[in-house]
Order: sequence, then C-alpha cells, then structure tokens
Amino acid sequence: MLPILRINRNIRTIRRYRTILGVLITYGFGHFVEQLNIDYYLELGKRIVTFNKMPKELERLSQAQRLRLAMEELGPTFIKLGQLLSTRPDVLGKEYIHEFSKLQDEVHAVSLDEVNAQIQRELGYPAEELFAEFSKQPIAAASIAQVHRGKLKSGEDVVFKVRRPGIVKIVETDIDVLMGLAYLIEQHIPTVALYNPVGLVKEFRRNILREMNFTREGRTVDRFAANFADSSTVYIPKIFWEYSGDIVLTMEYVPGIKISELDELTAQGYDLKEIARRGADSFLKQVLDFGLFHADPHPGNVFILPDQVICMLDYGMVGHLGQDLKDQLIDLLQALLNKDVDSIISQLLYSGELSDNSDLKNLRRDLHDFIDDYYDIVLQDIKVGKLLSEFIEILTHYRIHFPADFMMLAKALIVMEGVGLQLNPDFNMVSYMRPYVNRLVLERYNPKNVATQTGRIIQAYSLLAKSLPNDIKKFLNRINHNQFKIDLEHRGLDKLATDLDRSSNRVSFAVIIGSLIVGSSLVMQIDKGPMLFGFPVLGILGYSIAGLLGLWLAVGILRSGRL
Repeated sequence: MLPILRINRNIRTIRRYRTILGVLITYGFGHFVEQLNIDYYLELGKRIVTFNKMPKELERLSQAQRLRLAMEELGPTFIKLGQLLSTRPDVLGKEYIHEFSKLQDEVHAVSLDEVNAQIQRELGYPAEELFAEFSKQPIAAASIAQVHRGKLKSGEDVVFKVRRPGIVKIVETDIDVLMGLAYLIEQHIPTVALYNPVGLVKEFRRNILREMNFTREGRTVDRFAANFADSSTVYIPKIFWEYSGDIVLTMEYVPGIKISELDELTAQGYDLKEIARRGADSFLKQVLDFGLFHADPHPGNVFILPDQVICMLDYGMVGHLGQDLKDQLIDLLQALLNKDVDSIISQLLYSGELSDNSDLKNLRRDLHDFIDDYYDIVLQDIKVGKLLSEFIEILTHYRIHFPADFMMLAKALIVMEGVGLQLNPDFNMVSYMRPYVNRLVLERYNPKNVATQTGRIIQAYSLLAKSLPNDIKKFLNRINHNQFKIDLEHRGLDKLATDLDRSSNRVSFAVIIGSLIVGSSLVMQIDKGPMLFGFPVLGILGYSIAGLLGLWLAVGILRSGRL
C-alpha cells in the first residue's frame, strides 16, 4: 500500500500537518521534512511548507535542545511523546534522553466553568450539587487533566482529577499526523526506519489513550490496592467510583510529605534509611511479585505518611510484565548479577530482536568487557543505574530492541535508585534485588511450578498435534488445485515510483505547452476570425495560456529544488 493511502487528509489534519512541519522547519529540521516528500502525498496543489532560514538565536543550540523546544511549542501530544521517548534509551542517544527528560507537562488551568461542565457531563450534576466543598483553584494543572481538592457530603476529603475539554480531539488529530509521518519516514529515511517509527507511534497511541481514560486508571489503582492490601508499609488511596468515570476521577486525599523533602522528613522524626528500604522493597514487589509496577516513581509522585508508610500517586503510566516477560527478566537479572556472559547472550537471543546485521562475535566481546569492568567491584558498590545505562548502550549499538515495558522498568529502577541514594548515601539496590531474584528462581523449580509448566507444554503440543494433520491437508489441497500463493512485497521502490510519476507529469505538461505554442503560431498565420491589435484572438489566447502554464511549471520546478 502506498503511503498516500495511510495519511489522513481531512481539513483539520492537513492544517495540523502545516503547523507541525512549520515548527520543525523553524527549529532547523527542514532537511528532515524535505526528505519526506510531504507535499506530494498530501496532494494539496500547493506547497505545504516554506523553507526559511533558522533564527539566529536557535543556531547555537544543539539538535536535541531544538527538538525539545519544538515539542514544547507543539503542545501536549508531543510533550507526552517526548516523555515516552525519554524512557527508550534503546532508541535515542543520551543527549536526547537528557533533553526530553526536561519536558514540562504544566499548562495554564482551564476555567472553573469548563471544569464544572466536564463534571456535569460525566456525573450528571454540577460540582456544587455533588460535593460539600470544591476548590476554585487547581492544585495541579497538566496538559491532559487538572486536579482540584474537595470534600464529599459524607465528609471525606478528596481530590478530583478532571480531563481538559477538547483534549481527546487534539490528541487524536496529532496521532493521525504522527502515524502519517511515521509511514513516510519508513519509506524515505532508512536510517531512522531501523527504529520502527510506526511501532513507536502505535505504542504511544496505546499509552496516551489509556492515560486519558480515567476509568482505566481507577481500575489500575484498585489493582495496586489489592496487591498491597496486607501491607503495613504501603498505602494506596481509595477510589470513589460513584463520583468517577472516563473524564473524572475522584480519589481519597492523602496528606503526606514528598519523599524529596528530606529536611521536613528529618524534622518530623522519620527514619530516612528505613524509608529507602521500604521504597525499594515495594518497587521490587510490584515488578517481581505482581508484574504490575508504577512506571513514573519520581519524587513528586511518592509521599510519606505517618509511621513511614509509602504512598504512591498518579497511576497514569504503569508497566506490565506477563509471566513470560517476568521469567525472562529474572533470568537476565540473575545472569547480570552472576556476571555470566553466556547466559546473557542466550537471553538476548531469546528475548531481544537481534537484527540481521548483528555481530555476535563482537557483541560477546563487548559483553565480556562490560562484565570485566564490574568483576572486581564488590556487590555493595555496584550502582544499578550505571550498570543498566552501560548495558543498554551495548544493546542500542547492536540494535537489540526489548519490549517497551522493559525500558520503562529500566528507567523506573534508575529513578528509584536515585531517590534511595538521596535518602541514604549507603543505599544499594543490588543488595535488595539479589534475594528477590534468588527466591523467584528457586520457586520456579519447586514441584508445583514444575508440574504446572509441564502441563502447559503438554497442552501446547497436544493442540499442535490436533491441528497439524488438518493444516497439512489444506496446504496440499491448495497446491493440488493451483491455489497456493506467495505474496511478495517490494521495499524501497516507492520513492522511485513517486519521482518517475512526477517526472512523467512534467514531461506531459511540457508537451501540452509546446503544442499550444505550435498551434498558436499556426493560427497567427491566418487572417480569419476575431482580431485584436491586428492579430487573431485565438493565437493570442493560446500564447497567453502557454505562457502561464510554462511559468507555473518553472515555479514548481524551482520551488521543489530539483532542476
């Protein structure tokens, strides 16, 4: 399918294309835009963008800084995209990761009337009829939602998370544009296509649509609450479902101290080392026991309650690890902790996506060097953040891609270690991880789990044995009836076809212009018909049309930059 068929070309989307491409060009990415041949695919009849010189104040900035500024100017969808990409060190380099981590998701608050309209739309009644109290000023305002404090008529203190009006339409339009650009990138820019831009946009669409659905977020909070129901060290706020829906989420207000406010915690008599230990323990439980973890545990989302209880907020971004992914993670962590290169290679071959150009010999060498760097370091001195960062650099160099949840986990683990080190300079994540990993490895081989795994394998082979004869029969029947087909997909020829089509159109246009000139010249030799200034009107008209068409063709060729 040609890229033109994959581009949404309604008026709203085309206008957004113009805005986005214009901003990219302003920030010095005109060469990138030009490679996409976007004018041709949108078929606007006129050039969608004009390539102007980049402002001087931007010339001194790095490419990563300019791209961050462009994303901030383009609004909430692109800010969220940048934040997602900042969790993907396997896709972007360090400089871009660092810059995208600075993206701020803070915007001006919408009016109270708009908030009330959203609440009435979701719950059927205005805020003043539903709640005993409702703050006029939000306590937080982000691109997707803003948060207000309030009190229910039953007396409970709550916070209301209300989705911004019109944000869904904005995001959907931007995703349409991003998907169209991603297809064009795969067609025209092979060096970027290696990172699967279409797959990245699909992943982003899934994440941001989930984040905008507050019913889904509320159910996620309930799952966390169920997982930690028996915990005395972790507290999950309650969701008030009778006051919640897709665009409004009402949650228990939990007063506490931000985990980053060390002076306040110390003044209140909290044990910072114990808080660090409990934070690490709760995070490892989320990952290794439950397979559902908070993917954005920055200090602003973690509060400390009396008795040093950990309370986590904002569950819009969470990671999921199914049993297979969790088993792969445990094996990989065990191999890293045991400094076993062969096991690491085996896990990479099984878990990752080694490209056809991957050099296993050099990969093995680099992993040996990586392990040697940590071989003489005692376990207590190993920093997980540094270890993971260097390990991911190796994966990126050899274009080994892991599931997005793995990369979200890596970033969350680095953030957790950073918070732990602020609380306790002697904090060591490895010392907390190792007992968990060893316990889970032992549990994998207990008789009950072995029997369960054996049963699954037997069931899988049983299903295969049942379906195989019928599949072979269908295959042979198709061959016998000449119905066996092989679909071949050409790659890399779309740009050639586009350029040939454009060239043939220009040649046809030139032939028409030439024919008009020749025909008009013949008419000029005849003294019949209407005359103007002593010349036949038809001849003058023919010359005029030929001149206009020729000028149009010349301008089009010059503006395309391809003489």
